[in-house]
Amino acid sequence: MESLLDRKSNLNIVSLFAGCGGLDLGFTQAGFKSIWANEWDKDIWQTYESNHADTYLNRRDIRTIPSSDIPNCLGIVGGPPCQSWSEAGRQKGIKDERGLLFLEYIRILQDKQPLFFLAENVSGMLHKKHQQALENIIAAFEEAGYKVRFQLLDAVDFNVPQQRKRVIFVGLRKDLDRAFDFGTVKRQKTLNLKDAIWDLRESALAAKAKNKTNAEACLVANHEYAIGSFSSMYMSRNRVRSWHEPSFTIQASCRHAPIHPQANKMINVDRDKFIFDPDSPYPYHRLSVRECARIQTFPDDFIFYYQNLDAGYKMIGNAVPVNLGRALATAIKEQLLSSQVIKKQQKKPIQLNLDLNFTFSS
Repeated sequence: MESLLDRKSNLNIVSLFAGCGGLDLGFTQAGFKSIWANEWDKDIWQTYESNHADTYLNRRDIRTIPSSDIPNCLGIVGGPPCQSWSEAGRQKGIKDERGLLFLEYIRILQDKQPLFFLAENVSGMLHKKHQQALENIIAAFEEAGYKVRFQLLDAVDFNVPQQRKRVIFVGLRKDLDRAFDFGTVKRQKTLNLKDAIWDLRESALAAKAKNKTNAEACLVANHEYAIGSFSSMYMSRNRVRSWHEPSFTIQASCRHAPIHPQANKMINVDRDKFIFDPDSPYPYHRLSVRECARIQTFPDDFIFYYQNLDAGYKMIGNAVPVNLGRALATAIKEQLLSSQVIKKQQKKPIQLNLDLNFTFSS
């Protein structure tokens, strides 16, 4: 008896809070197929649709989308908005309206019942002040019918040239009678800034006035960096990593992009106060949009569309690094394809009812 998971046509996933699709691309590279995605931010639509031509993008507010409008699938992936959990934000957590969007993810998960789900969020979610909220979220995942595991991962361990800690939740449907094993997510070599962006070091363009894009004038697509002043908060820490080091976390803001590694590290002159080294052999400027994309492991043929550079930095900084997504997707697929799961399905076939002739609502 053929296992449903042996057929590539059934490796279909749905992406919620898709952003520009870093997680989607990682899953695609691992052999899955993203068939339907949802993203409400109009600044992202052109970028997503241009780079995920085979995926239908639903543009509505997720709170208005009936589960019946979403196709059946093998898995649901996505990262609900993380600002309410961020260590840099107010940490309102589940009480914040954006935190409540996590419950929309659970609503759809409960209604669609795919074999697995993956959700990603910032490390601030693990802060002790959010312990009760975290327990409630895990309980909701379990009540939806899933055995849930979560772990704090650093992208730098998965072929990503960046230190970026994120909480990853993976749930397997309870009738599979197993939980996801994070130990099977394969660690890889540590990459540094030289590995990622050395060849781009002489070709970046400064943004136009008010950080407007140079567009097609860029020698490499999106290889332009934001201009403008640096806040006192930004200047409270060293923001320069050397070529032989991985990058700082890529932020979702042009004002907080790391400084290019060509410059000397900043000098500490007082408590929470750094300055740029006046003797640096090269000038200080932010990493370009393309350099941030490289550090997030997007390929160069993944083009970002924007009028103001901040929109480009934002969609890249909010994305899951592609290589991290691929490592997680590969481990999920291998566990679903394992003999134990196949044997379980052969005893009690799981009805996925994947009808690709569904009608999309806009």
